[in-house]
Amino acid sequence: MRVRIGLSYDGTSFSGWAKQPGLRTVQGVLESTVAQVLRLPCPIDVTCAGRTDAGVHARGQVVHADVPDSFVSSRGEILSTDVALSRSLGRALPDDIVVRTVSVPAPGFDARFSAIWRRYVYRLWDDPASIDPLTRSYIAVTTHKLDVDAMSEAAATLLGLHDFAAFCKPREGATTVRTLLDLTPVRMPSGCIEVTVRADAFCHSMVRSLTGGLVAVGQGRKDASWLAEMLTLRHRANDITVMPAHGLTLEEVAYPPDAEFAERAEAARNRRDCACCDHAPTHNALAESDTPAGQEDPL
Repeated sequence: MRVRIGLSYDGTSFSGWAKQPGLRTVQGVLESTVAQVLRLPCPIDVTCAGRTDAGVHARGQVVHADVPDSFVSSRGEILSTDVALSRSLGRALPDDIVVRTVSVPAPGFDARFSAIWRRYVYRLWDDPASIDPLTRSYIAVTTHKLDVDAMSEAAATLLGLHDFAAFCKPREGATTVRTLLDLTPVRMPSGCIEVTVRADAFCHSMVRSLTGGLVAVGQGRKDASWLAEMLTLRHRANDITVMPAHGLTLEEVAYPPDAEFAERAEAARNRRDCACCDHAPTHNALAESDTPAGQEDPL
């Protein structure tokens, strides 16, 4: 049985999503806890929609796991495994991981490859003297006031299908072509600036680098033409700051209608032609979100 699990977590005390020897990670904790709840002899493999980096949070993470069809409780009750996980997984996990939903998806569902887009929000505060200290683990502080209108103008130049190599940490053999669907900075009534970033997928550090570029524009150190020019580079830009991880939250992952899960997953695994650059004739249709160091993007 394949189960779909919706998760939220505070990334502060995790070394990212992907399991790593000797480190506390979301994947590692989740896999061992699922095995514990189902009384399995060893941890099972869990696949997520977006592999968040160390310190990054999630409200809308989606994962899938293949588990036995049924489970026998300590009282001898035979349960469907999704029901057993719904009852017990949330209670067994630590407080910084919350289970939102457990369900059996339609055939063909893949948390990673069936997704059509991911939405992140990066939260900024540009008045250090007035920040609420209770939010310090979720909002990044800048030392100068930000011009949100200038940031919005610059953000518009990056939308669409492009090679975002300037905004990504390089990874051997992996594509940096993405379709950026939304890049919108908004100052909220509280004074917090929320930068919404939505794309079919992201490469490592891309969201935090995009935000770093917008911050440079918002502070008046760079302009919109500088940011747009970054799309012409085929290597990591040295003058783009990667913003701190704790300001970033994975808010939502979107999927097509149930009947299209398998078709979407197959298309996402294929390579596609791309006319946005001339150095690489084909690119992967989907790659992983903010992949931690040591984890490879799919090719």
